[in-house]
Amino acid sequence: MTARFANQTVLITGGGSGIGQATALAFAREGAAVVIAGRREAPLADTVKLIQAANGTASLVLANVADPADVARMVETCVQRHGGLQIAFNNAGTVGKPGPLADLDETLWSEMIATNLTGIWLSMKYEIKQMQTHGGGSIVNMAANIGAHTRRPGLGAYAATKAAVSALTRNAAREYIADGIRINAVSPGATDTPLSRRPGETHADRDARIKTVVPLGRVGTTEEVAAAVLWLAAPESSFVVGHDLVVDGGATA
Repeated sequence: MTARFANQTVLITGGGSGIGQATALAFAREGAAVVIAGRREAPLADTVKLIQAANGTASLVLANVADPADVARMVETCVQRHGGLQIAFNNAGTVGKPGPLADLDETLWSEMIATNLTGIWLSMKYEIKQMQTHGGGSIVNMAANIGAHTRRPGLGAYAATKAAVSALTRNAAREYIADGIRINAVSPGATDTPLSRRPGETHADRDARIKTVVPLGRVGTTEEVAAAVLWLAAPESSFVVGHDLVVDGGATA
């Protein structure tokens, strides 16, 4: 355990698995009190147990980031438990079912917008208001290399929402840096989570495919993305404002 984030409260949405879980563990190892949020209790509880087993501080809150009342309660819960909120990683999102844009179901489109874009906006809305009460903080939003940086057939809705997150992040960063709130985004490429595999694809199949499209020749690890998030949230990046940090092994270089 180190103390880079001692006396800091960190809120992580979508913290029950993958990048969210790895980032929660990383913040806790460096002294933060971590509150993880999501819609399903069991995976969140698993993350909390992992952190507590390593003598870290963590708790969970059930919340749907597309629901304004849930998001307001989520942020208020952080304040009630720890007295404030210094850092937020807005990670919750969904890829949805891939397919041609003209064949996309309207309901799926609406769900993608609600979770990936409205969820980020709502989270920032309430996080910013809380951070303004105690002199600032740091927010990192989950974008993706698919969106503002590259496109992929069959993922039009996902690309649209993630490109919007990148733009929203930059705009919000300019609006609130005067309040001491630094807002940035992270844009991972293929990362070692179930989402990196296509339907029916094995790990070996995925790794062979990735070697042909990622200059580094492999998928990223969740810990590598977590390290980027922690850097964006830490004092070491204090002059970084409105940046969208691509972590994709050179895929969009």
